[in-house]
Amino acid sequence: MALLRKINQVLLFLLIVTICGILYKKVHRGTVLRNKTDDDSETPEDMEDEIPVVICAAAGRMGAAMAAINSIYSNTDANILFYVVGLRNTLSRIRKWIEHSKLREINFKIVEFNPMVLKGKIRPDSARPELLQPLNFVRFYLPLLIHQHEKVIYLDDDVIVQGDIQELYDTTLALGHAAAFSDDCDLPSSQDIHRLVGLQNTYMGYLDYRKKTIKDLGISPSTCSFNPGVIVANMTEWKHQRITKQLEKWMQKNVEENLYSSSLGGGVATSPMLIVFHGKYSTINPLWHIRHLDIWRWIILELETMDCGLIFIRCPYTAKPWARLQG
Repeated sequence: MALLRKINQVLLFLLIVTICGILYKKVHRGTVLRNKTDDDSETPEDMEDEIPVVICAAAGRMGAAMAAINSIYSNTDANILFYVVGLRNTLSRIRKWIEHSKLREINFKIVEFNPMVLKGKIRPDSARPELLQPLNFVRFYLPLLIHQHEKVIYLDDDVIVQGDIQELYDTTLALGHAAAFSDDCDLPSSQDIHRLVGLQNTYMGYLDYRKKTIKDLGISPSTCSFNPGVIVANMTEWKHQRITKQLEKWMQKNVEENLYSSSLGGGVATSPMLIVFHGKYSTINPLWHIRHLDIWRWIILELETMDCGLIFIRCPYTAKPWARLQG
């Protein structure tokens, strides 16, 4: 009898353990599914409604960034989420600029960029040292800074937006393309104007074709360049193609071989992007990126007279209206 009682106790214990295990699996499974459903019901709609815009705010160019942000905010009814990127010592100043102006109404996040990621990847260059500032390379690291969005707009701080940023965001990227840019040869008569005033709009102006590494790329020096000051990026493709790693590879090669420099066309940030994205990018409407405002003034006036819908202008290095306002 004692043995039988012990066997019954063991069987009862095993039955209880089995029932508890079954109940745990059902409850746990239900919780996982519920959490997954909750996540699915909350994030996609919110993400689709938001237009993420990344813009840098450097210490000496804070006014530029705020002017650009204000021009975007003032010309759209879309739900914009501004990612304002700065270095650690400027973050509090960025917040003060925004919260003590009418920009306090915007939806924004302040993001710190760690310049240590650039260590050993930038070749010293005295021609235009301002182009070597860390924030000039933020565009290379978009997926590391922005985690929650499939599509992102990046803008340089020296721009003024006169149209609805929703239209730029709606730019279609071809299958397999990680980004869209504005070609430098798109505007009417642009090649004639560039030849006349010496502005660069081909790869020859950005890369040193005397170097074997550049020649081996097989890219014609007369290929039209694009400007990465305005980018519509697909984060999934960017990560899948390891764009950041590719850009870093060419930065490192430039340190070792001096393949490009700011003494050429557009400096040290444009050149590696021209290499990595050659033949693998979509285009944006050229009216979303009017460069060299002083040189193009007569064309801009003509476009306005023709009601061509000029929606985006870019101030040249020597004529930035906010430069005198920094203090």
